[in-house]
Amino acid sequence: MTPLYTAVFWKDAGERAVKTTAQALLSLWLVGGVFDVLAVDWGSALGVAGGAAVISLLTSVVSAPAADRGTASLVQQDHVPHVEPRDGPAAW
Repeated sequence: MTPLYTAVFWKDAGERAVKTTAQALLSLWLVGGVFDVLAVDWGSALGVAGGAAVISLLTSVVSAPAADRGTASLVQQDHVPHVEPRDGPAAW
């Protein structure tokens, strides 16, 4: 099955797009130097964030054939090292 037709792919792509949207909004506020919600030009800010979300989704679609697990990632899961979590303060 093509990765684009799986729920896993679209959940992964959607999560990436939401994160990208939040990062774009935050970067606009930080670059502007004013973190005042009332002073934000919301039309422009949401336009930039929406554009970033679309670019994120398109990147995920283009990345779909690269991964073998049907995710929106370019990294194949077989190449990601697995690290067992440790319990207790030593893990911090």
